[in-house]
Order: sequence, then C-alpha cells, then structure tokens
Amino acid sequence: MRLVVILWRLLPIALAFWRDHRRWLFFGAPARRTTADHERRARRLVASLAALGPTFVKMAQLFAGRTDLLAPAYARALTSLTDQVPPVPLAEIERVIREEYGAPPRELFERFDDVPIAAASLGQVHRARHAGEEVVIKVLRPGVEALVAEDVRVSQRIIGVVERWWPNPHVVGTRVVIQEFAARVAEEMDFRQEAAHAVAIRANFAGARHVWIPRVVEPMIRRRALVLEYCPGRRVDRLDEWVAEGRVRPDRLVREVMELYARMMLVHGVFHADPHPGNLHVADDGRIILLDFGMVVRVPLELRRQLVAAIFAAIRRDADALAESFHALGLVVTGADPAVIRRLAGTLLSVAHQRNTTRERVELLADEVIAELYDWPIVLPSQLVYFARTASLIEGLGTHYDPHFNALAFATPIALSLRSRILASLYPDGGQPRVDPARIIGAALGAVARVVQRASVEVVAAVRDAVASAALPDPTAAAPSIVER
Repeated sequence: MRLVVILWRLLPIALAFWRDHRRWLFFGAPARRTTADHERRARRLVASLAALGPTFVKMAQLFAGRTDLLAPAYARALTSLTDQVPPVPLAEIERVIREEYGAPPRELFERFDDVPIAAASLGQVHRARHAGEEVVIKVLRPGVEALVAEDVRVSQRIIGVVERWWPNPHVVGTRVVIQEFAARVAEEMDFRQEAAHAVAIRANFAGARHVWIPRVVEPMIRRRALVLEYCPGRRVDRLDEWVAEGRVRPDRLVREVMELYARMMLVHGVFHADPHPGNLHVADDGRIILLDFGMVVRVPLELRRQLVAAIFAAIRRDADALAESFHALGLVVTGADPAVIRRLAGTLLSVAHQRNTTRERVELLADEVIAELYDWPIVLPSQLVYFARTASLIEGLGTHYDPHFNALAFATPIALSLRSRILASLYPDGGQPRVDPARIIGAALGAVARVVQRASVEVVAAVRDAVASAALPDPTAAAPSIVER
C-alpha cells in the first residue's frame, strides 16, 4: 500500500521529467521548459515530499544543494524542506516518555512545556526543567521506525528498477544517497547512539571558547528519548538583526562555522553529518551551538588524507592534482576519459577563485558550471555525501551575509592556522610528507594577498579617474591614512 502512495505522489513528477527528454514519452523532440516551469515543478516536488512524511523530508535534506544530481532550481527548492512536518500530539509524546522512563513527564521533571520548541522529521523536542537545570527532552516520533523501514525498502525497489532501465550517473548517484540514508537512519533513531556521539564531540571541543556542545544528562538516556542541556540561541541564518546591531560579525561567524567543520572532518575524524541552519545556532555570548547528533560519521584516516590533498590542490589552483584527487576519492565513473576529468577540474577552479563579484554573478557562474557538471562522469560516493552538504551549508551561509563571499579565500587561512593539528592527526606515527602542505598554503596566501593588493590599487585608480573626469575634489586625497587616524 505504501508503494502505491509513494508512486501516486512522485510518478507524475517523474513522468514530467521524462517528457522533458521525449515530448511523447517514447519519441519526439525534448519538451521546452522555461525557468518559471522548473520553479513551479520544484515547488510541487517539495509539497509532494512533505506530504509523504518524515522519511522523505529527511531524505530530501541529503539531496538539498546536490546540483550534481538535480538541476539547480530543484536542489535549491529542497533546501526549504528542513523538517517541515507537523508536531506530534502531546498525548502521544507523553505515552512514549512513560514507556521509556516508567513515569509521566510531570513526575520526571519540575516543569515540562507542552508546546514543542522543535518538531523534526524523526524526533520532537520539548523544553523542561530537571534537577534545577534547564534542559530539553528529545522524543522519537511514535511509529516512525516502522514507517522509515518501509519507505526505505520501497525507495530502494523503485530506484533499482529505474537504474536497470536508465543507468546514468545521476540515477546511480541517487541510489548512492538512498543507500547512505538507509545505512545511517536506523542509528539516528536510536538516541543511545546520539548520546554517545554528543559526548564524543563535546570531548573533542573541550576548552574551545567559541563552540558550545550541549551536555548529555546521562541518567536520562533511553533508546527513544534523550535529555540534554538547554542551549538558547538563534539560527545562524537568522542573525540579520544582530548583524545590524553590531553584535555579530558575519565574516567571523562564517569563519568559525567553517573551522568547526574543518576540525571535525580533518582533525578529529568524527563528523557531524546533519549540517543545516536548524542545527547551528549562535548564543548571546557569540558561541556557535551545534545541535542534533543523530547522524555522525567517522572519517577514516586515508579519506582525510585524500581530502586534504584535494583542498591543497584547489588552493594551489593545480587542476592536474585536483583531477588526481577526484580519482582517489572515488568520484570518477569507471572508464571516464582522464582528459575530461582534467577539464572539469580546471572549470571548477576557474569559478572557485572568482573574486570581487556580486552575488548574482557568483550564482550565474555556478549555474553555468553546474549545467556542465550535470553531464560529467562524476558520482559522489556515499562517504562524501555529507561533506557535500557541509559545503552547501557554508556556501549558503556565506552568501547570505556577504555577496562577495569566496569559500577558498576563507578556507585558506583556516587551513594555515590548523596545519600543525591536521598534520599531527593525519600522521600520528610520523612519516609526514617531505613537502609541508603549510608551505603550499602560505604561498597561496601570499598570492591571494597580492591579488587583493592589485585589486585595491585598481579600485583607487578608478575612483581617482572618475573624480578627475567629473572635475570634483579627490576624496581619497583628502582622507587621512590609517596611520594618521
């Protein structure tokens, strides 16, 4: 029956995509679609996934931002599908709490708020007071385990049939995402695992002044319920008021979020794999709050080394080395022409290093490259699905606050500051490469500084020329220097 429901919701959209390829499904020229058509269909896709319930809302988050699998309009639309599920009735939440703890919430807590502060796809969060401390209790949605298991089985059957008929890289990539979701979601629905992840990540950031990981109330850990320290704050993408008041510096915020994930990925090897703005908040004192540890992955040492090699290649603008990293990371489809992958690496680097552009220009460039990338022989392996989501999070956060945001410009000084920790983590027994990657980064920083300096000189010269042509006093000549001020 669930198969029928899923097909009823998604088959019309699938047929619409097929018609884009063949006007009469089995023959005819491609149907022409406008941007408005795609945006309208993307909204319809989001509505259909939301109607299918928690499994598809959660799964859609893995596809959000995946413009290597979906056209940009659809990938962007899925970013709005962050836990858009209605709250569970209070009586059902109380029943789960009673079954897990043997007592109703009124007896367990000094105060229990009936209205949830968050209703996520798999769990629901209520604020409470326990042993004189403000806490939150996260409760698994009743019946969600059976529903997710059935939805995963049906989704795998459907994508298996599609892949047999249409085995292209995008379908293969979709299957990889579904497989990764199936492998991780059972662990995410066991809150004992989430508690262990939270404890491990909190220990890794012990002493970090700018990071706040909620403390787990260990006597209150259960399979379907979990109590944690309450960490009040605002979502990282809803800080415009604080920015206007000068309470938050956007550049520092983005840098700290990027460093947070860089430490988890490259230094600790324990990675928070559910990165979206709802799981990243900022406290009143400026600390970054990381929430929801249900989906955490361990990053193998060799994978971390390969990722660092790819990052250094991007910083050096070395297309050949970046293409080699694509192969080492398992991104390249078997049998792909190496020259094609080299051209892809060069194309991506040319966009990644664009500077001093407006947000509209950055988005235009990205769309042009993605339009090509959609047909490249590249498939993101399961182990990198979550890293792609992190890249989308940081890119979205950066452009939200700074239309000139450049991820590489931010990543370079962060990699430089973390170089000793990264190398010590990657080579715990010694044997570090003879060429210190830090030197490569330092050289890249010098190159970036020279570019910025040249750009500044050109801007000042342009201003002077404009002022002279208008026969107006030169404001840059009258302005005192930084030293004079």
